Amino acid sequence: MVVHGEYKVPGGKLVVVDVEVAGGRLSDVRLSGDFFLEPDEALESINDSLVGAPVDADGAQLAARIRGGLPADARLVGFSAESVAVALRRALTRASDWGEHRWGLVHDGPQSPLMHMALDQVLAEEVDAGRREPTLRFWEWATPAVIIGSFQSVRNEVDVVAARRLGVDVVRRITGGGAMFVEPGNTVTYSLYAPASLVAGMSTAESYAFLDDWVLGALGDLGLNAWYQPINDITSDGGKIGGAAQKRMRGGAVLHHVTMSYSIDAARMGEVLRVGREKLSDKGVASAAKRVDPLARQTGLAREVVIDRLAAGFRSRFGLSAGEVTEGEWARARELVEAKFATPEWLERVP
Repeated sequence: MVVHGEYKVPGGKLVVVDVEVAGGRLSDVRLSGDFFLEPDEALESINDSLVGAPVDADGAQLAARIRGGLPADARLVGFSAESVAVALRRALTRASDWGEHRWGLVHDGPQSPLMHMALDQVLAEEVDAGRREPTLRFWEWATPAVIIGSFQSVRNEVDVVAARRLGVDVVRRITGGGAMFVEPGNTVTYSLYAPASLVAGMSTAESYAFLDDWVLGALGDLGLNAWYQPINDITSDGGKIGGAAQKRMRGGAVLHHVTMSYSIDAARMGEVLRVGREKLSDKGVASAAKRVDPLARQTGLAREVVIDRLAAGFRSRFGLSAGEVTEGEWARARELVEAKFATPEWLERVP
């Protein structure tokens, strides 16, 4: 039996692997794609190096076999040993591709920060359970807020007194990562709720780049030279644009959300966020205000136009149909606000 896997290298080329399995090991491997490889014979070297590998070998083990089998003068352009390993793991795990799914678009009116936290959990759980189609949701904020990561300390990240004085809500999300400052109309925030099969065969770090690749293309359509900066940033020639965070649900579905700055009030952000020197030092900047670069200046477009163009970019690549949050999902989200996200126990679980 032949299984087929594909992996589009973020910012690179398409890697395709067709593989046969016998007795729990790879018996035949055929690599192809639109990448560049010298010398020609290196293609067979890669194929041969993978024959005999156990089907449960992880990405690091497969990549090591590939590197060990390459000629000393081999040049891989637009792909790597790691990307071949990802494509192979996707074949063996029967991973799905973006276009195999029917994607729904949700873009409702402004919601409270607490409701957004709850909706993220509810919609991710619904996709995980197979009751909702994979979904792209753009957020609209009703109030300014600081959203801290699931494992961050409130006191280390937020000046709570300043936030209260300035009318900035402080909430905790279910994904990891760093604190975000948002204001109504001044950020572009979206979530992807994707089935487990879409990210099958990749590590969490690899899935960040994979799930961000479409938005890099859509930003390119807007004239930006944007790229993925490991592990979870999106940046451009003009500086950092935004960052991503992610959570795997119980059944393997993934919640992947991104916040990009459109036109942030840097002074206000600086008052409510406590940004440590060590965190800033690895960014090569002296203040939090310099860590984000607004989409307004880089695109010259109204925020609504940017969102419409991003949605159009997704639609042109994978298809996208208008959707909505169901009454049952709204009801569940309201329950979660009261039972979880609005409680001191959740917000202050890491004081």
